[in-house]
Amino acid sequence: MTVSFLSQTNGHQSARPDLPDPTQPGDWRLVVFLAILLALGTAAVYAPAMRNGFVNLDDPDYVTRNPHVLGGLTWADIHWALGSSYPSSNWHPLTWFSHMLDVQLYGGNPAGHHFTSILLHIFGVVLLFLLIEQATGRTLRSAAVAALFAVQPLNVEAVAWVSERKSVLSVFFFLLAIGAYGWYAKKPAPGRYLWVVLFFGLGITAKVMVIPFPFALLLLDYWPLARLPGTDAEGKPRTFFAALGALVIEKIPLFVMAAAGGAVTVYVHSREHALTATMPFSWRFKNAIFSYLAYLGKAVWPARLAPYYPHPENTLTWTTAALAALALAAISLLVWRFRERKYLLVGWLWYLGTMLPMIGFIQTGRQGMADRFMHIPMMGLLFALVWLVGDLAREKHWQKEILIALFLIALAPFAAVTVRQISYWHDSYSLFAHTLEVTKNNGFAENDFGVALMERGEPQLAAQHFVAAVRLSPDLASPHYNVAVLLQKQNRLDDAEHEYRAALALSSDQAEIVQSHNNLGILYLGEGKYGAAVTELSAAIAIDPSSENSYIGRGTAEMQTMNVDAAIADFRKAVQIAPSPLALYRLGRALESKGDTQQAMKAYTAALQLAPGMAEARARLNFLEAKP
Repeated sequence: MTVSFLSQTNGHQSARPDLPDPTQPGDWRLVVFLAILLALGTAAVYAPAMRNGFVNLDDPDYVTRNPHVLGGLTWADIHWALGSSYPSSNWHPLTWFSHMLDVQLYGGNPAGHHFTSILLHIFGVVLLFLLIEQATGRTLRSAAVAALFAVQPLNVEAVAWVSERKSVLSVFFFLLAIGAYGWYAKKPAPGRYLWVVLFFGLGITAKVMVIPFPFALLLLDYWPLARLPGTDAEGKPRTFFAALGALVIEKIPLFVMAAAGGAVTVYVHSREHALTATMPFSWRFKNAIFSYLAYLGKAVWPARLAPYYPHPENTLTWTTAALAALALAAISLLVWRFRERKYLLVGWLWYLGTMLPMIGFIQTGRQGMADRFMHIPMMGLLFALVWLVGDLAREKHWQKEILIALFLIALAPFAAVTVRQISYWHDSYSLFAHTLEVTKNNGFAENDFGVALMERGEPQLAAQHFVAAVRLSPDLASPHYNVAVLLQKQNRLDDAEHEYRAALALSSDQAEIVQSHNNLGILYLGEGKYGAAVTELSAAIAIDPSSENSYIGRGTAEMQTMNVDAAIADFRKAVQIAPSPLALYRLGRALESKGDTQQAMKAYTAALQLAPGMAEARARLNFLEAKP
């Protein structure tokens, strides 16, 4: 299949300034040269990301601590990816396949994982250029749009963050689907339509943010494809609404796919408690209207960018939301006033429509905005802006040097900010230190910065940020858990118990719940509350039967209550899962208490094989060997 996106035009359209001139095709050598230049330029800007590592924001769930991903591409893990029990509360099997393939190719080397994301972004940039160039015949304008998209700082999050592979992957298939649609529009046929369905389906399985695709196609039908209103099968002009109805019917399979993708995502989010159902709709509505304007501001002036912006909740006033709505209405009226420049209408509606699923009317998580959500909406804005400047330059007879200067004035600062933004993603410490500098009252960032400090061996500094996270975001489970761990280490057991209980009440993360139950059990074990310890450790085992530490802890509690048979069973299960020296030693003690000297000696010997310096096991083995 040749992916093509040529505009359908008739004899009088080529004279229109807003439509391509099919009689003046671009020089293919210039197109190839610019495509290569775009690829090399994008690679140069994003090359520093290859020196970045993983971060503690989702990367553990997506790669570094995900056993299904770390196993590479296996049938068992492929089957898991096609299911819906994910630590990330998202259904995107193609994204999981991508991460598994990276592990297969690069192992745990983060440079390889970043390379794949950069490569996908390069493909997206070049594909965007080729599609626009084929659709409009304006080679230099098309290259300008692609270049600005390549270095737009808001796109850094989607490219430099390994866990956001889903964005660059879904955008790649989104653009392929548009190319396939252009090919279909030239000569509609079921076989060509199936390519559109295939690429759109792959995009949905990478990230559901592509579901506005059918709406985007209707905009392209209006311009530059000129299918709306266009002509009927007999070549007669159609009315606008008759044409619109026919084109909507044509896209019913795509709308059904979009609805199915959205429904699956909402179901998974709801099941995993990722939907913020407790947030009143009025809060979400105000933030959505304000965010539409705020995203525009960040696109023009990309300063104080962060991976997480706290939701303003009820601190956003109705006055602010109303002013934002008035500004959006004013822009819309202005676009309508100049609607003869069709690219303005298409670009503005593209931004409004493709942003709709991510704007926050249906809230997932506690973020107010996210830079990565602008990946697709940004295309429409850049397209409209470049075409407007190009048309004004032609109409006002601007010199070529002025156009070049305007382009560089936009491109160079964006590229510089992008390179700097990439550097913040070097590691968790850099990322969240910067986030705390550019945001306020950010409990999420306080917690993740505390985790980064723990990884650097600075628990005292970390404690301050965990406490701040609990204060700022009391309904966030992780800070309560992290505070509890530190309190337990400080032997402040009552306070630690309170925080673990808070974490259990709030958490939807299975690993966090298991560890909270486990740690509570160990806490009770230290206090001599053996019944409570068994209850908590049993709760941990019920959720995760592969947690060997919980078996060791429960077996220890059972030994204290003289339930020796149950203790032996738990220690043996722990040894079966992971034959650690501690599990083997505890098993030996339990067997020794049971009077099974020979099996106890075998357990002590096995423990010493793993840890030759284990004095306790050596002493018990010597004692049993010395017995007559």
